[in-house]
Amino acid sequence: MQILLATGNAGKVRELRQITAGSDWEWLGLDAFPGVTEAVEDGDTFSANARRKALHYAAATGLLVMADDSGLEVDALGGEPGVHSAYYAGLPRDDGRNNARLIAELRGVPESERTARFRCVIVVARPGEILLETDGAVEGRIIDEPRGSNGFGYDPHFFIPEQNCTTAELPPEIKNQISHRGRAVRKMLPLLNELTR
Repeated sequence: MQILLATGNAGKVRELRQITAGSDWEWLGLDAFPGVTEAVEDGDTFSANARRKALHYAAATGLLVMADDSGLEVDALGGEPGVHSAYYAGLPRDDGRNNARLIAELRGVPESERTARFRCVIVVARPGEILLETDGAVEGRIIDEPRGSNGFGYDPHFFIPEQNCTTAELPPEIKNQISHRGRAVRKMLPLLNELTR
């Protein structure tokens, strides 16, 4: 069975394919549908955006669609960047500028108050109908100096105390086990198995 991963983010596609390796599904990315218009993500929650993406791409392709919305919530910033994580520093999307703004916003905030989490909501839809929804989170804190090269986005600045490293320093197989997206996907897979039997 073909399932569309509704993201143009190559890092997310790679992570999702690694997490679901060995499944019976054929995972397609949005690059397989170059003529499809981009979904509007103007919701104020991760759930709202994931639902909009899933329904939009299901209607456009006729396929079962798995869509996620995820981002970084920093407690000292009132939960920002949150749903604005991808474009925190404005358009065009740029990880370097986003990270620079994050660190600038946290200037003067002590390490003990830099608690944060990556949060992810995953939705599966078919044309006109939401079928499944799961979520996942991983707790950590923000550090000033980037460390590691195995991630994307805010990974080099997201330190996980239990691992004593940033998410960008984790090998992919460990990151996929503990990441917000990995947790949400692992909740989703048995539900998806039931749905597609």
